[in-house]
This record gives sequence, structure tokens and C-alpha cells, in this order.
Amino acid sequence: MKQNTVGRVITKKFAIEEDLKLSSGKTLSNVELAYETYGELNSAKSNAILVCHALTGDAHAAGKYTGNKNEKPGWWEMVIGPGKALDTDKYFVICSNVLGGCKGSTGPASINPATGEKYALDFPIITIEDMVHAQKKLIEHLGIDKLYAVIGGSMGGMQALQWTVSYPNMMKKASIIATTARSSPQQIAFNEVGRQSIILDNNWNRGKYYDQENAPRSGLAVARMIGHITYLSDASMYQKFGRDLQDKTELSYDFTVDFEVESYLHHQGETFVKRFDANSYLYITKAVDYFDLAVDGNLAEGLKDVEAKIQVIAVDSDWLYPVDQSKDLLAALQTNDVDVTYNEVKSDYGHDAFLLENGQMNFLLSNFLSEHNVGDVMKTEVPTICIDSTVKEAAIIMFDNEITHLPVVNDDNTLAGIVTAWDLSKSIVEDCSELREVMTKDVRTCKSTDEIEDIARLMKKYNISCLPVVDGDDLKGLITTDRISHLISNY
Repeated sequence: MKQNTVGRVITKKFAIEEDLKLSSGKTLSNVELAYETYGELNSAKSNAILVCHALTGDAHAAGKYTGNKNEKPGWWEMVIGPGKALDTDKYFVICSNVLGGCKGSTGPASINPATGEKYALDFPIITIEDMVHAQKKLIEHLGIDKLYAVIGGSMGGMQALQWTVSYPNMMKKASIIATTARSSPQQIAFNEVGRQSIILDNNWNRGKYYDQENAPRSGLAVARMIGHITYLSDASMYQKFGRDLQDKTELSYDFTVDFEVESYLHHQGETFVKRFDANSYLYITKAVDYFDLAVDGNLAEGLKDVEAKIQVIAVDSDWLYPVDQSKDLLAALQTNDVDVTYNEVKSDYGHDAFLLENGQMNFLLSNFLSEHNVGDVMKTEVPTICIDSTVKEAAIIMFDNEITHLPVVNDDNTLAGIVTAWDLSKSIVEDCSELREVMTKDVRTCKSTDEIEDIARLMKKYNISCLPVVDGDDLKGLITTDRISHLISNY
């Protein structure tokens, strides 16, 4: 299928009517969330996917505002749109700016209804859980009872993971990308250095800089430079810059910019201050630091209520949220018998790979989101035998068709049971000749609309190699582990 953009988009606003209760015990009034949607919500409202953005992201995940070819598209344009992993011909994709943000959602730069002035440091401390709680209000406003999936990378992955813990029944699947279930001391340390660079800026003025001529741009730029280093890898920086000089042929032997990598970081800082609020940076990084889903240090205990099917994606060169943290998350989920898959992106890009590795991310997300039903692979032309038949007749049919499972049906083709090669062996020992004496009557069944993944897990749990497929009581076919294995190996 041809891959296209979602085209022109608009940012919408959602106002939460009631006060929002926060993890700190405080409340926020008149909360608004900026959000964008792509694709159409189906009549069953079952195709909605919530995309959660990273630390300095926003609601603009795909498309363009004006359609100008020179305009920069949304931050995850590579996976959202017709024919892409988050196919907008199939899914209804939602992305909102987080609570505490500065791109349309309520944050420290918003007006405090109690004073009529901007919050600044009067804005309460928020958590990832608070962000998710606000998002839930938006999802309910859109009339959606259950999301098809929640997806996010980095801080977005924290939000997606928090969704599975706070509202385990509200999503079918969740893709957790390049993140952690609890911030480490090193991660907290990097964030604190960034915050201190803002706080020590002479223009910060204890957060009350909104009416000043000068904002704490230098401090925010340095914070961005520090953060951006953690998003890259040593290999990617060597490939991109090496030790090349910037606009000169020899070292300057002073404190001006010598190397290309220095110039690049300065550019990143200067660009960032034009689009982001310093106070929002303080609040959001603090929320990331507080993130810890473990209960009394036990991560498995914190994830015990997860019900969604989970995909954990790590990046092999990510040193901000290294592979080991993803594997810790994987182990905790497996401890709770959660249906979880693990994938590793191979890339030199470092943490930012989930925003840059087009092919790998589309492949991994497409595979995870795709649904294969029993009806796609079941055998429909299945030999059957009448319940009044003999064991010998069953043995002949099984031998002639080279099968080990034979459905037993009533005169109206409703399923009465199943006879297996094991049952035939038992009939010899017990000297039984009538089929109804040896067949299995209490048979587990499935429907053609059941997902392959769910049925595969059921068959593994009960050590079953074949299940009758029924519509009501009527036999429609058989699904075997061989057919499932064949599907998986070719997908």
C-alpha cells in the first residue's frame, strides 16, 4: 500500500469540567488538554490508539497545519498515516499534549483561575499518573470505553505503562518503547543538572519571568544541550561529526566553538528555547524523576494488575534508557504471566532511534498491532463422524485422512465432542466398540473471530494441539498448533 501523510491537521482543545485531583493531594481547576486526531473512529469505537509523546513533544504527532511542503510535519510522521504502522485508514489515532506542557495544555504558563495571573511556581507538582488521569478524561470525552492500543516512547512509554497499571481494562494492547518502569539515579541526575541550569539563570526569577523582557533562555538552552547528548550515542556522534572543525581549518585555542558537535548542540539549544517553556521543563522532568511503578521495591508487584497485551521495545545503543531496564520490565511482566513480547531495535542512533528508524519501527509496530483471527488459518473442510458411529469407523476415517483429531457431531451438525488417536488407543484397552463411550464430550472450543494470539496462549496453557471452531454449537472447522506455527513463521 502506498504510504501517505494524514494531510492537514488542526489542534483541538478539551476542557475538563471537574477539578482534577493530583497525586500530591492538590487539585487543578479549569484544566485544558490540547490534542489532535487522525483517521476516523469506527462505529464500534474499537479502533482508537492513543499515542503518548516524549519529554519535549506535543500533540502534533503527524500531518501539517498548512500543507506547505516546507513545513515540518508532526514528530512521529514516519509511523502515522495511510499504509504506515498506525494506519489511519484503519485506526483512529489520538495524541494530546501532557498536563504541565506548554503546547496548549494547562501548565505553569497557563492562567491560574484563583489569581488571574500565570501560575509560574504556583502550579502544583505533577506526576506521570496525573498526566494519564487527564488523558483518561479526554478519552472518555471522545466516547471511547476501551482503547485498541496505547503507544509511547521515552516519557511517552512511561505514560503508556502507567495506563496499563492505572486503567488495566481500558486498552487491549500497549507498546512500551525505549523507556523504563522506574527512573534510575543516573536519569534523575541528568534531569537535575538540567533543572539547575534553568534555576541558576539570572533571568529565571523564581519562575516569574513571563512578564519580563528576558526569559531564562541560556539556562533552558544548556538544559536542552545536556538532555540532547543523552538522546544520542557515541557511535552516532562519531558518524555525524567525528572531530571535524566548524567553519575553520585549525584549532582556535580559545573558548569559541571549535568542533561541529559543539555548534550542533548550540543550535539545538537555541532552537529549543523558541518553542518550549523553562518552567514546563522543570515540572515535566520532575514528573519523570518521580516515576516508579514498583511497590516496596518490587516491580512485579506494581505490575500485577496489567491485563493488556504488551510489547516492549528497546534500542541496543540507548544509554539513557538502556536495554537492561527494558529487560527488567519484561521479567516483571512475565512473572505476572502477562502476554508480552520483546523486540530490540538495532541502531547507532541511540535513544532517539524510535523517532528515526523508519523501517524497524513500522515493522515492529505493524506486527504487534495486526490482528490475525482463527478464521484466517482454520481448516474448514474437516472430516466429521456421527455420534452413533463405532470406534472402528472413526479409526478408518482418521487413518484415511491422516489426522489425529476427529470432531463428533450430532445429526444437525452441532458439535457433540471429539475423538483423538489417544481415545482410540484407550478403546482397545477398555474393550469399547461404541464411539460415544470413548470420545471426549467436554471439549474446549473457540470462535472464528478469536485472535490467534489468545488461542495460541490457551492451547499452550492446557497443552491442547487442536480446537474445534464453532459458531454457537455448529461446527465450522478446526484450528491446530501446526496451522498457528505456520502463520507465525511466515509473518
